[in-house]
Amino acid sequence: MVQTEDMGQNPNANWPGLAEEILAILRCLTCGSTLRNDPAGLRCEGCGRKYLQVNSVVRFVDSQCYAGSFGFQWQVFGRTQLDSEQSLRSEDDFRRRTGFRPVDLKGKLVLDVGCGMGRFAEVATRWGAQVVGIDLSLAAEIAARNLADRQATILQADVFNLPFAPESFDYIYSIGVLHHTPNCERAFKVLPPLLKPGGRIAIWLYSSYTRWYRCSDLYRHLTRRMPPQLLHKLCYLTVPLYGVHKALRHIPLVGRSASGALAFLIPMSFNKDRQWRVLDTFDWYSAWYQSKHTYEEVFRWFESCQLEGLRVIEQPISVQGRKPAAPQQRFESSQAEAERCVG
Repeated sequence: MVQTEDMGQNPNANWPGLAEEILAILRCLTCGSTLRNDPAGLRCEGCGRKYLQVNSVVRFVDSQCYAGSFGFQWQVFGRTQLDSEQSLRSEDDFRRRTGFRPVDLKGKLVLDVGCGMGRFAEVATRWGAQVVGIDLSLAAEIAARNLADRQATILQADVFNLPFAPESFDYIYSIGVLHHTPNCERAFKVLPPLLKPGGRIAIWLYSSYTRWYRCSDLYRHLTRRMPPQLLHKLCYLTVPLYGVHKALRHIPLVGRSASGALAFLIPMSFNKDRQWRVLDTFDWYSAWYQSKHTYEEVFRWFESCQLEGLRVIEQPISVQGRKPAAPQQRFESSQAEAERCVG
């Protein structure tokens, strides 16, 4: 029976179960059979294994494993990066890191890998997609709460052991997540088999082309071992440090160089929004795993999975690719193109 740490009581009294179209793509982690709704969550129709539902999230893992800091992070910053009438920053980031548009996702079944508190799933559902979001951490509970009125299903699951049937999704994206796993390449290669023929996948990863983070890599040997509560407090030092940088840059001749040297010695977010700055800095220093990548490397991953139509998206390192269409789809596409030419 799969449970998760620190669950507390299991509030299943109002559990409505998952929609049939979501049940249709779920598979048991033990035997691969289909799952059905159960008063406590889900039950395998083959081996009888149960997957508990707690706080509107079905659990396919026993713990947060290496992702505990993200559970803390999104409990503290549960709504900080959600879009509002005043700001569409998350929507802008989604476009720049995936290349997807509203017309692409409307009416489609989309997988959000590492959904966190639901920042990008909120964008995709606003565009008309039906989203399945997975996260290893307890951030899944925050996402479920933030997206309670949307076409979204949130699961706590491990990217290396996903409970989905092959060729289930029209679109898949993972934004700033796979580089926080023990093996980024292996995590990525789990995903293309879940795409339907003709489906698209986009990922955004940290870039290794710059070296501004060298000092932070040294500090992270310590910071990732800190209690997250302590690290969170230390990240508020970015508030006065931001003011120091602004002051330095007004000093003629040497100011900008001094600010650059300080930024190299103490890497931090320079987001103008104070809360985003603290959040981004905490995110950088707290993760247990953090890898950086090049376009050449990521293109090899896509090509090894037989993905085609590879595109570099606006913000490095962002790559989008397409799973080859089935023979019938290719024929229909060619026929439609021919008709357009004749017409």
